[in-house]
Amino acid sequence: MKPYYADESVELYLGDCREIDAWLQADVLLTDPPYGIAYKSGSRRATLADSIANDGDTEHRDAALTAWGVDRPALVFGSWKRPKPTGTRALLVWDTKGALGMGDLSIPWKPSHQEVYVLGSGFTGRRDSDVLTYPPVQSMATNGRHHPHEKPLPLLAALLRKCPDGVVADPFAGSGSTLLAARLLGRRSIGVELEERYCEVIANRLAQGVLTLAPTP
Repeated sequence: MKPYYADESVELYLGDCREIDAWLQADVLLTDPPYGIAYKSGSRRATLADSIANDGDTEHRDAALTAWGVDRPALVFGSWKRPKPTGTRALLVWDTKGALGMGDLSIPWKPSHQEVYVLGSGFTGRRDSDVLTYPPVQSMATNGRHHPHEKPLPLLAALLRKCPDGVVADPFAGSGSTLLAARLLGRRSIGVELEERYCEVIANRLAQGVLTLAPTP
């Protein structure tokens, strides 16, 4: 199958990751799949989608992880509202510094974190806290989010620095942040995205040239 976009470090495919197997040839998985929470955004930005495809359950996440294999290294974003993936070895917490929506207004706490599940083996580097503190990509900023669940590049880079060497896969590429973070670290990556509008976003972001990462905290 011909990639939707390709350069010296990135291959991007348009379609369903359950039907495209190119990403399965990678060495490590870092992905932000549909959480299965039927997400509905309250953003006032008309250009930002208010929902995520296939987010009614974890079927697509689980199918992709079954294809990948529970023994291979993977970092997978998710929500406490749904069961963890089979084979989860550890839980990382992304602390969003208090900026993550309103949550349940009937209780005196608001959500300010997300979960990252650690599967497989081969991770390396200094042993740090399992709480990673990074501000999210703002929705209303001039250069705000392209995707409702877009993750910040510094967070993704920090996760990738702990991953084994080799090609990075993201079968739920969204706006392409995992692919961008991999390229900034000098790593090849393979992405798959179901919606063509996001493939176009990814291609445009990759074509913008060299970006920079904030220093690791």
